[in-house]
Amino acid sequence: MNGSTYRRTSDVESVRKLIVDVHVEVRGEFGLMDRPFYHPERFNERLTTYASRPGWEAVVAYDGDEPIGYVFAVPLGENTGWWSNEKEPLPAEFSAEDGARTLALNEILVRRSWRGAAGKGAARALHEQLLAERQEQRVTLLVNPLLSDGRLKAVYESWGYKQVGSQQPFADSPVFS
Repeated sequence: MNGSTYRRTSDVESVRKLIVDVHVEVRGEFGLMDRPFYHPERFNERLTTYASRPGWEAVVAYDGDEPIGYVFAVPLGENTGWWSNEKEPLPAEFSAEDGARTLALNEILVRRSWRGAAGKGAARALHEQLLAERQEQRVTLLVNPLLSDGRLKAVYESWGYKQVGSQQPFADSPVFS
């Protein structure tokens, strides 16, 4: 996005408050904050877990001093449980990880003023900024296909993502695809 600046970090503490605040703002707009999985403390626990793994990185976009949104991701390690919750098991050659093969895009959120047509591709720009300096061979993510009447899933598919399965990684999470 023209005029936006991007800041990369592997130090979660330097962006934790911003990430949690944007999470609460955006998820609140979608009416999700009453669900335990999205509660700030629960989200913060997941953020801590993701950020504790080798290779975790976040990119935050700004319009001047105003945060636009963020993306964070972490490579899947050798002993990852990422693929273990699939409803239908995937072939071993697909789910074998070595810490460098697959980047798990854990979260990407953009604040209201920068979403949709008005946002001029803010989410896509964050996504591309993250991937520009990553070395993994592929990227995986989970999306709730029921949110936004499937529009969110369609956005990811327009970026080249393909559904390979569905899973419920946490007892209190939605089923993602």
